[in-house]
Amino acid sequence: MELSLKQNFFIIGGGVAGLSAAYALLRHGHGVTLADFGHSGQSTWAGAGILCPLLPWHYDEAANRLALGGMQAWPAWAGEIARQSGCDPEYWGCGMAVLGETSRQAALAWCRAHDFAAEVRPDGGLWLPSVGQVRNPRLAVALAGAVAALGGRILPHCEISGLRFRAGKAVAALAGEVEYAADAFVWAGGAWSGLALGELAAAPNVRPMRGQMLLYAPGSHRLDHVVYQAGLYLVPRRDGHLLAGSTVEDAGFDASTLPDTLDRLHRDACALLPELRAHRPLRAWAGLRPGSPDNIPVIGRHPDCDNVWVNTGHFRYGVTMAPASSRLLAELMLDMAPHLDPAPYSWDAQLGRGWKSGSAC
Repeated sequence: MELSLKQNFFIIGGGVAGLSAAYALLRHGHGVTLADFGHSGQSTWAGAGILCPLLPWHYDEAANRLALGGMQAWPAWAGEIARQSGCDPEYWGCGMAVLGETSRQAALAWCRAHDFAAEVRPDGGLWLPSVGQVRNPRLAVALAGAVAALGGRILPHCEISGLRFRAGKAVAALAGEVEYAADAFVWAGGAWSGLALGELAAAPNVRPMRGQMLLYAPGSHRLDHVVYQAGLYLVPRRDGHLLAGSTVEDAGFDASTLPDTLDRLHRDACALLPELRAHRPLRAWAGLRPGSPDNIPVIGRHPDCDNVWVNTGHFRYGVTMAPASSRLLAELMLDMAPHLDPAPYSWDAQLGRGWKSGSAC
């Protein structure tokens, strides 16, 4: 049963995980203040907004349950956010071509078992017509607008150093000399969630993973769907721009771009789409993802304090999972029946996972 009295929640982290959590709680009629610490290199900039695990048949079922739930919710969720905010996150059900997949029969069997549309292309690749995309930076703006429209308060460039506790409960978030009181708190610090928040333990096994990508100008291509091959994806935007990415690098909190890496990305993009050879990238950037083993996030109560919650570690699929993971978090926080089993996303479950060589990312 949902808690009936209005509560005031404080969310730490202004990326998609924090904003979507704020939006979910506001839709249930509660008050929300969100602290956006505004670190450069947030994970919003590390991905292209492809709304699907790149090869879902290679992923753990716990990651796929959230991803598939998010995919189903995305068309309506995008429309709601656009109406609330007046900003279009540019959801586009463009489909995705997967080229060079060596385990095609296993992939098709997985798709049949999960009612996931898939066809074999004439070139032997796979066509996934239900895959959509969203424009990450515009999604962040739209979510912030929707949060504000529902009465949420966003504190820009607000660095939270820790929480104040009284009688075993968190009672306020600390920003320098300023304290923000709330009934409960959410730590959604993205790649920074693997660092301790004052006296609170760091989220287990979460660490920053850098992603570099390129942007090509309109007129450089005629692509109208996502293409993926051997770790590289090309994502066309409706206005004609094209993204090429992205790397997965364990580089700490370094969100810089590297010329050699960008040159390699450009060569690989040209090999996949030869018409790009006549063009140079318009710009390049990097972002830091909240990496986690097997791309399985932590969504649930923090073990150090009953009224502190965590929503982090979505790695490459925070945008894909956002509608489902924010719904699950709100259900747990508001004592509602969860729409899926929360056990795989608990703190203890994440403690039991470890980084391993060659794991899907």
